[in-house]
Amino acid sequence: MKATTPPLLLTSVCLGLLAPLAMADPLPSWNQGDNKSTIIDFVESTTTPGHDDFVPREARIAVFDNDGTLWSEQPIYFQLQYTLDRTAEAPDEALDTPLKRAAAEGDIETVLAGGSQGLDELLSVTHSDISIVDYQADVRDWLENARHPATGRAYTNMVYQPMLELLSYLRDEGYQTYIVSGGGLHFMRTFASDSYGIAPQNIIGSTAEVEWTDDGDTPVMMKRSGTLWYDDGPAKPIAIERHIGVRPVIAVGNSDGDVPMLTWTTAGDGPHLGLLVHHTDGEREVAYDRDSAIGGLDQGLDLADAKGWQLIDMANDWLTLYPEAP
Repeated sequence: MKATTPPLLLTSVCLGLLAPLAMADPLPSWNQGDNKSTIIDFVESTTTPGHDDFVPREARIAVFDNDGTLWSEQPIYFQLQYTLDRTAEAPDEALDTPLKRAAAEGDIETVLAGGSQGLDELLSVTHSDISIVDYQADVRDWLENARHPATGRAYTNMVYQPMLELLSYLRDEGYQTYIVSGGGLHFMRTFASDSYGIAPQNIIGSTAEVEWTDDGDTPVMMKRSGTLWYDDGPAKPIAIERHIGVRPVIAVGNSDGDVPMLTWTTAGDGPHLGLLVHHTDGEREVAYDRDSAIGGLDQGLDLADAKGWQLIDMANDWLTLYPEAP
């Protein structure tokens, strides 16, 4: 006679096998603590039908800054490093101002002192009079070959593992994820889909002039110099309104340039969550906040408690910083 497994025993075995899946940690690179539990509790409450804080799928919008939030930004913004490297290769006749010559010589202090006006000047050397296709091909080549001066890693391998998990977790729970960054739009679109799983149309960034040209053969989009739309500070909520048209439920940043985006998000009705990454880890990365010329966080630190924003303590909240090197 053939033995059969009692139904009750079979059910118990199946539940035992399924339990670990149901209890899988969605944020394994985050240490246990208030910030991790707050994020998970918020996501669960906003995605559970019948809960007081339930948010319909179409309204689940999460916006993220990029530099210093999704990947590192020290000692200088990675796109600025690309600009310096390419300026150093430019012909002498293109280096027609003191700032351009300083950039070609790697004089970062002078470049940073030039502010946004100086940045416009440099972009005329490396980001203009080139098709978007050719520009992005050059950026991809740089990202494949350039290495960070301190870590020796490829720049695309300096994305934050805890943030990759958060992005994935949110999408698994029906959230749409966007980048809203001061970084260049076409620069970020070269790598963000592969690195973060964020589609190009969900990336909002700084742009200069773009010209559509058609010589009768193949139309081409050209990057031109001109007025720069710098997607930082108050420009971020404006860009969200223009491109998304829905107030986000979650906003994540790391600097004072992200304060208006978090303020706009958390001032809305209904549930909302604001997260600020605080760079406290001087061993695995760089510890910086109020006095930093790159990613300075001063006003945000003062406002976080009153606004109800979570300060993510990088040194204590993140078990792992970067993905394993390939």
